[in-house]
Amino acid sequence: MDLLPKDSLLNCLQTGELEMQGQFMLGSNYTLLVQVVTASDRFVAVCKPVRGERPLWDFPFGSLEKREAAAYLVSDTLGWDLVPPVVFRESGPFGPGSVQVFIEHDPDYHYFTFEPEDVQRLRPAVVFDLLINNADRKGGHFLKDSKSHIWLIDHGLCFHRQDKYRTVVWDFAGSPIPNNLLTDIDQFLRKLAEDNSLTRKLGELILPEELDALKKRGTRLLRDPIFPEPDETERQFPWPPV
Repeated sequence: MDLLPKDSLLNCLQTGELEMQGQFMLGSNYTLLVQVVTASDRFVAVCKPVRGERPLWDFPFGSLEKREAAAYLVSDTLGWDLVPPVVFRESGPFGPGSVQVFIEHDPDYHYFTFEPEDVQRLRPAVVFDLLINNADRKGGHFLKDSKSHIWLIDHGLCFHRQDKYRTVVWDFAGSPIPNNLLTDIDQFLRKLAEDNSLTRKLGELILPEELDALKKRGTRLLRDPIFPEPDETERQFPWPPV
């Protein structure tokens, strides 16, 4: 997956020419398969143009693609390497939108078909979703690549200031969150408090009140470090589940 050093890869995603290869037909929003082409490199990526976004009542129109990039920024800052590199581009052949490195994977191997040992590797993913308030973690959003690394995709419905957590992964409910993950969250919150560059970058992708809510969720996880149980009075499972 490491085609290039991270900074070079992000630059290619941001500035490279995008050549249309096809369209993913499943899903409610337009999702395109593209080739990212520069003078020296060529690789496959996934493009989600703003103009292909279906309006939602609870998320501002035109914001989902920026949320994809915000999720990568949080994952990268935590050092968890969960989200494939993705940027938000203001311009391109399809207009503004997100462009993310495509992960080669077996589409039939996902959360609902994972071997038990792969399910047990998902604790960081669940904590990540709690932190970013993922409202749509489906089973098909887990991709295992040829090096056995598990990646997370589709983060357009994240960072809402209201609690909208929905997921298919409740395997760890009631158990303690590992200390190493809590340490990383504590360091992340410190960076948010001290690093003006990080705050500015996130502030360009999500709303100010959503950034405040992100900090509060991180603090809550440190204060109550237990994987939550599903609340039967709330809608906490996405649909469809895959």
